[in-house]
Amino acid sequence: MPTEQIRADVDAARAGDEAAFSRLVEATYADIFLLAARLTGNHHDAFDVVQDAYLRAYKGLIDFRSEARFSTWLHRITVNCAHTLIARRNRYQCDQIQEDVVDANRDHHPECRLAEVEFSNELLNALEGLPPNLRSVVVLRDIFDLPHSEIGKQLGISDTAAKVRLHRGRKRLRAAIEIHRTRVDERTTDDAYEARYAV
Repeated sequence: MPTEQIRADVDAARAGDEAAFSRLVEATYADIFLLAARLTGNHHDAFDVVQDAYLRAYKGLIDFRSEARFSTWLHRITVNCAHTLIARRNRYQCDQIQEDVVDANRDHHPECRLAEVEFSNELLNALEGLPPNLRSVVVLRDIFDLPHSEIGKQLGISDTAAKVRLHRGRKRLRAAIEIHRTRVDERTTDDAYEARYAV
């Protein structure tokens, strides 16, 4: 949707035009859902986050500053909603996303897909284990490819803070993946030994 149309729909929605807000939802839903899914780790929680985000956006339109970008404002609301949901839960699972990946590849060249699926699962699990403040920066930078300045605006932090969090987040991801791979290698070695020398 052109920027001019978004601004017109924002103004109309602020005046109570529900059709205009519906157009805004339609124009932004895909990006917002993807952001929510990456932040929460699964699409079930993402649906809740998206619903909450649009509800907050609708109620908060009266406070929206016209000079700001609607997408930036909406992304920040989504990030806040995801943080709220994550804070309520000690654990969250990405089983459905992982099952979708496995189901999509199980019957098609499993040998070629195995490494890709395993790495996808490793990455999702590692990303899920990051603290929310680090996960948000990693997702916005490495998934959405936003510059540090834009990330800072969306999260309400400085460019320097965004860079520091990105560095810490990536470092933790690498460490988590390495630990996981070490454990897998150890299990594989043990299984091979038992299979060879089993009585």
